[in-house]
Amino acid sequence: MAGWGEGDFDVLIGACGVMEQPIPGTSVLIQNELGLGKSGIWAFDVNQTCLSFLAALDIVAMGFATGRWKRALVVSSDIASAGLDWATPASAAIFGDGAAAVCIEARADDEGPALISRRFETYGEGKDLAVLRSGGTRIRATDGYEALLEGARFRMDAFGVFKAAAKVLPRMIDGVLEEAGLTRETVDLVICHQASRPGVEHVRRLMGGDPERVIDIFSDRGNQIAASLPSGLVEAQSLGRVKPGTTVLLLGTAAGISAAAMVLRF
Repeated sequence: MAGWGEGDFDVLIGACGVMEQPIPGTSVLIQNELGLGKSGIWAFDVNQTCLSFLAALDIVAMGFATGRWKRALVVSSDIASAGLDWATPASAAIFGDGAAAVCIEARADDEGPALISRRFETYGEGKDLAVLRSGGTRIRATDGYEALLEGARFRMDAFGVFKAAAKVLPRMIDGVLEEAGLTRETVDLVICHQASRPGVEHVRRLMGGDPERVIDIFSDRGNQIAASLPSGLVEAQSLGRVKPGTTVLLLGTAAGISAAAMVLRF
Protein backbone atom coordinates (compact mmCIF):
# COMPACT_ATOMS: atom_id res chain seq x y z
CA MET A 1 0.00 0.00 0.00
CA ALA A 2 2.88 2.39 0.76
CA GLY A 3 4.56 1.67 -2.57
CA TRP A 4 7.79 0.60 -0.88
CA GLY A 5 10.03 -2.11 -2.26
CA GLU A 6 11.08 -5.09 -0.17
CA GLY A 7 13.17 -3.86 2.75
CA ASP A 8 12.92 -0.29 1.49
CA PHE A 9 12.93 1.29 4.94
CA ASP A 10 15.52 2.35 7.51
CA VAL A 11 14.18 0.99 10.79
CA LEU A 12 11.69 -1.59 12.03
CA ILE A 13 10.15 -0.98 15.45
CA GLY A 14 8.23 -3.67 17.27
CA ALA A 15 5.62 -1.80 19.30
CA CYS A 16 3.97 -4.74 21.03
CA GLY A 17 2.45 -4.72 24.50
CA VAL A 18 3.46 -8.33 25.16
CA MET A 19 6.60 -9.69 23.54
CA GLU A 20 6.66 -13.11 21.90
CA GLN A 21 9.71 -13.97 24.02
CA PRO A 22 12.12 -11.99 26.21
CA ILE A 23 15.24 -12.48 24.04
CA PRO A 24 15.64 -11.59 21.19
CA GLY A 25 12.90 -9.01 20.80
CA THR A 26 9.81 -9.38 18.62
CA SER A 27 11.12 -6.88 16.05
CA VAL A 28 14.06 -9.17 15.29
CA LEU A 29 11.70 -12.11 14.73
CA ILE A 30 9.49 -9.98 12.45
CA GLN A 31 12.50 -8.77 10.44
CA ASN A 32 13.61 -12.35 9.86
CA GLU A 33 10.09 -13.54 8.93
CA LEU A 34 9.97 -10.77 6.30
CA GLY A 35 12.99 -12.39 4.66
CA LEU A 36 15.23 -9.52 5.76
CA GLY A 37 17.37 -11.42 8.25
CA LYS A 38 20.55 -10.55 6.31
CA SER A 39 19.58 -6.93 5.54
CA GLY A 40 21.13 -5.20 8.54
CA ILE A 41 18.02 -2.99 8.88
CA TRP A 42 17.93 -1.82 12.49
CA ALA A 43 15.17 -3.56 14.42
CA PHE A 44 14.30 -2.90 18.05
CA ASP A 45 11.35 -3.04 20.41
CA VAL A 46 9.46 -0.33 22.30
CA ASN A 47 7.16 -1.45 25.08
CA GLN A 48 4.75 0.75 26.97
CA THR A 49 2.01 -1.90 26.96
CA CYS A 50 -1.14 -0.39 25.41
CA LEU A 51 0.69 2.83 24.47
CA SER A 52 3.58 1.12 22.67
CA PHE A 53 2.43 2.35 19.26
CA LEU A 54 2.32 6.00 20.37
CA ALA A 55 5.76 5.67 21.99
CA ALA A 56 7.11 4.21 18.74
CA LEU A 57 5.55 7.05 16.69
CA ASP A 58 7.24 9.58 18.95
CA ILE A 59 10.62 7.87 18.49
CA VAL A 60 10.13 7.76 14.71
CA ALA A 61 9.31 11.48 14.68
CA MET A 62 12.50 12.24 16.61
CA GLY A 63 14.48 10.06 14.20
CA PHE A 64 13.03 11.96 11.26
CA ALA A 65 13.69 15.33 12.89
CA THR A 66 17.37 14.50 13.38
CA GLY A 67 17.71 13.14 9.86
CA ARG A 68 18.54 9.67 11.09
CA TRP A 69 15.76 7.89 9.20
CA LYS A 70 13.53 8.62 6.22
CA ARG A 71 11.27 5.58 6.37
CA ALA A 72 10.09 3.53 9.33
CA LEU A 73 7.93 0.43 9.71
CA VAL A 74 6.08 0.13 13.02
CA VAL A 75 4.37 -3.15 13.91
CA SER A 76 2.04 -3.82 16.84
CA SER A 77 0.92 -7.40 17.38
CA ASP A 78 -0.55 -8.83 20.58
CA ILE A 79 -2.05 -12.23 21.35
CA ALA A 80 -4.00 -11.26 24.45
CA SER A 81 -5.68 -14.65 24.69
CA ALA A 82 -2.33 -16.27 25.59
CA GLY A 83 -2.37 -14.69 29.05
CA LEU A 84 -6.04 -14.41 29.95
CA ASP A 85 -7.56 -16.10 32.98
CA TRP A 86 -10.93 -17.36 31.73
CA ALA A 87 -12.03 -17.83 35.33
CA THR A 88 -12.26 -14.02 35.59
CA PRO A 89 -14.59 -13.14 32.67
CA ALA A 90 -14.94 -9.51 33.76
CA SER A 91 -11.44 -8.84 32.42
CA ALA A 92 -10.97 -11.78 30.02
CA ALA A 93 -14.06 -10.96 27.96
CA ILE A 94 -12.90 -7.47 26.93
CA PHE A 95 -9.71 -8.51 25.13
CA GLY A 96 -9.06 -9.55 21.55
CA ASP A 97 -6.04 -10.67 19.54
CA GLY A 98 -4.86 -8.34 16.80
CA ALA A 99 -2.06 -6.89 14.72
CA ALA A 100 -1.45 -3.76 12.66
CA ALA A 101 1.48 -2.33 10.72
CA VAL A 102 2.07 1.27 9.65
CA CYS A 103 4.57 2.66 7.13
CA ILE A 104 5.80 6.16 7.98
CA GLU A 105 7.79 8.42 5.68
CA ALA A 106 9.54 11.72 6.40
CA ARG A 107 8.29 14.79 4.54
CA ALA A 108 10.05 18.12 3.98
CA ASP A 109 6.74 20.00 3.57
CA ASP A 110 6.06 21.95 6.78
CA GLU A 111 2.36 22.22 5.93
CA GLY A 112 1.94 18.53 5.12
CA PRO A 113 1.47 15.48 7.35
CA ALA A 114 3.08 15.92 10.75
CA LEU A 115 3.14 14.97 14.40
CA ILE A 116 2.03 18.30 15.85
CA SER A 117 2.03 17.71 19.60
CA ARG A 118 2.33 14.96 22.18
CA ARG A 119 2.33 14.33 25.91
CA PHE A 120 3.34 11.25 27.89
CA GLU A 121 2.97 10.80 31.65
CA THR A 122 3.53 7.88 34.04
CA TYR A 123 2.30 7.41 37.60
CA GLY A 124 4.12 4.45 39.15
CA GLU A 125 1.81 4.35 42.15
CA GLY A 126 -0.55 2.44 39.85
CA LYS A 127 1.99 -0.32 39.13
CA ASP A 128 -0.25 -3.05 40.59
CA LEU A 129 -3.44 -2.15 38.72
CA ALA A 130 -2.56 -4.20 35.62
CA VAL A 131 0.15 -6.85 35.79
CA LEU A 132 1.66 -9.85 34.02
CA ARG A 133 4.50 -11.00 36.26
CA SER A 134 6.06 -13.95 34.43
CA GLY A 135 8.40 -13.71 31.45
CA GLY A 136 11.18 -11.73 33.08
CA THR A 137 13.43 -12.12 36.11
CA ARG A 138 10.84 -11.50 38.83
CA ILE A 139 9.42 -15.04 38.74
CA ARG A 140 12.03 -17.64 37.89
CA ALA A 141 12.08 -21.33 37.00
CA THR A 142 13.42 -22.07 40.47
CA ASP A 143 10.18 -20.67 41.94
CA GLY A 144 8.33 -23.68 40.51
CA TYR A 145 5.75 -24.39 37.85
CA GLU A 146 2.74 -23.12 39.82
CA ALA A 147 4.38 -19.76 40.43
CA LEU A 148 5.28 -19.42 36.74
CA LEU A 149 1.76 -20.38 35.71
CA GLU A 150 0.09 -17.93 38.07
CA GLY A 151 2.45 -15.15 36.98
CA ALA A 152 1.60 -15.82 33.35
CA ARG A 153 -2.04 -14.88 33.94
CA PHE A 154 -2.93 -11.24 33.33
CA ARG A 155 -4.48 -9.53 36.35
CA MET A 156 -6.25 -6.18 36.21
CA ASP A 157 -8.25 -3.93 38.52
CA ALA A 158 -10.49 -2.60 35.73
CA PHE A 159 -12.19 0.01 37.90
CA GLY A 160 -8.86 1.18 39.32
CA VAL A 161 -7.42 1.65 35.83
CA PHE A 162 -10.53 3.53 34.67
CA LYS A 163 -10.44 5.79 37.74
CA ALA A 164 -6.75 6.59 37.25
CA ALA A 165 -7.31 7.36 33.55
CA ALA A 166 -10.31 9.59 34.26
CA LYS A 167 -8.13 11.70 36.55
CA VAL A 168 -5.39 12.34 33.99
CA LEU A 169 -6.96 12.39 30.52
CA PRO A 170 -9.03 15.64 30.56
CA ARG A 171 -6.03 17.81 31.45
CA MET A 172 -3.80 15.92 29.01
CA ILE A 173 -6.30 16.21 26.15
CA ASP A 174 -6.71 19.97 26.61
CA GLY A 175 -2.95 20.50 26.91
CA VAL A 176 -2.01 18.62 23.75
CA LEU A 177 -4.85 20.21 21.75
CA GLU A 178 -3.90 23.69 22.90
CA GLU A 179 -0.32 23.10 21.80
CA ALA A 180 -1.66 22.02 18.39
CA GLY A 181 -3.88 25.11 18.13
CA LEU A 182 -7.04 23.03 18.42
CA THR A 183 -9.88 22.42 20.87
CA ARG A 184 -12.05 19.43 21.74
CA GLU A 185 -14.62 20.78 19.28
CA THR A 186 -12.29 21.52 16.36
CA VAL A 187 -10.13 18.39 16.15
CA ASP A 188 -11.48 16.32 13.25
CA LEU A 189 -11.14 12.77 14.51
CA VAL A 190 -10.44 10.96 17.78
CA ILE A 191 -8.86 7.52 18.00
CA CYS A 192 -8.60 6.23 21.53
CA HIS A 193 -7.22 3.01 22.92
CA GLN A 194 -10.16 0.59 22.87
CA ALA A 195 -9.73 -0.31 26.54
CA SER A 196 -13.37 -1.19 27.23
CA ARG A 197 -16.90 -0.17 26.31
CA PRO A 198 -17.12 2.28 29.28
CA GLY A 199 -13.68 3.60 28.32
CA VAL A 200 -14.69 4.46 24.75
CA GLU A 201 -17.96 6.02 25.94
CA HIS A 202 -16.04 8.08 28.51
CA VAL A 203 -13.86 9.53 25.73
CA ARG A 204 -17.00 10.38 23.75
CA ARG A 205 -18.39 12.28 26.74
CA LEU A 206 -15.09 14.07 27.29
CA MET A 207 -14.82 15.21 23.66
CA GLY A 208 -18.46 16.22 23.19
CA GLY A 209 -19.81 17.19 19.79
CA ASP A 210 -20.49 14.52 17.19
CA PRO A 211 -19.93 11.10 18.84
CA GLU A 212 -19.07 9.65 15.43
CA ARG A 213 -15.78 11.57 15.58
CA VAL A 214 -14.58 8.93 18.05
CA ILE A 215 -13.58 5.76 16.20
CA ASP A 216 -15.14 2.72 17.89
CA ILE A 217 -13.97 -0.78 16.97
CA PHE A 218 -14.36 -2.30 20.43
CA SER A 219 -17.56 -4.24 19.70
CA ASP A 220 -15.90 -6.58 17.19
CA ARG A 221 -12.17 -6.29 18.03
CA GLY A 222 -12.07 -5.87 21.80
CA ASN A 223 -9.02 -4.48 23.59
CA GLN A 224 -6.10 -5.49 21.36
CA ILE A 225 -3.50 -4.06 23.76
CA ALA A 226 -0.84 -2.20 21.70
CA ALA A 227 -2.50 -3.17 18.41
CA SER A 228 -5.64 -1.30 19.45
CA LEU A 229 -4.57 2.23 18.45
CA PRO A 230 -3.02 1.40 15.04
CA SER A 231 -6.03 -0.84 14.29
CA GLY A 232 -8.29 2.16 14.94
CA LEU A 233 -6.12 4.27 12.64
CA VAL A 234 -6.32 1.66 9.87
CA GLU A 235 -10.10 1.44 10.34
CA ALA A 236 -10.47 5.22 10.03
CA GLN A 237 -8.38 5.21 6.86
CA SER A 238 -10.35 2.33 5.32
CA LEU A 239 -13.61 4.18 6.01
CA GLY A 240 -12.33 7.30 4.24
CA ARG A 241 -12.31 9.29 7.48
CA VAL A 242 -8.67 10.32 7.08
CA LYS A 243 -7.96 12.77 4.26
CA PRO A 244 -5.17 15.29 3.57
CA GLY A 245 -5.33 17.95 6.27
CA THR A 246 -7.38 15.85 8.72
CA THR A 247 -6.35 16.36 12.35
CA VAL A 248 -6.42 13.25 14.53
CA LEU A 249 -6.18 13.00 18.31
CA LEU A 250 -4.68 9.70 19.47
CA LEU A 251 -4.97 8.95 23.17
CA GLY A 252 -4.99 6.19 25.72
CA THR A 253 -3.68 4.72 28.92
CA ALA A 254 -1.45 1.79 29.75
CA ALA A 255 -0.28 -0.32 32.66
CA GLY A 256 1.93 1.63 34.96
CA ILE A 257 -0.26 3.72 35.05
CA SER A 258 0.77 5.70 31.96
CA ALA A 259 -1.26 8.04 29.78
CA ALA A 260 -0.55 9.67 26.43
CA ALA A 261 -2.14 12.01 23.91
CA MET A 262 -0.86 12.91 20.45
CA VAL A 263 -2.13 15.10 17.62
CA LEU A 264 -1.34 14.14 14.02
CA ARG A 265 -2.08 16.06 10.83
CA PHE A 266 -2.54 13.97 7.69
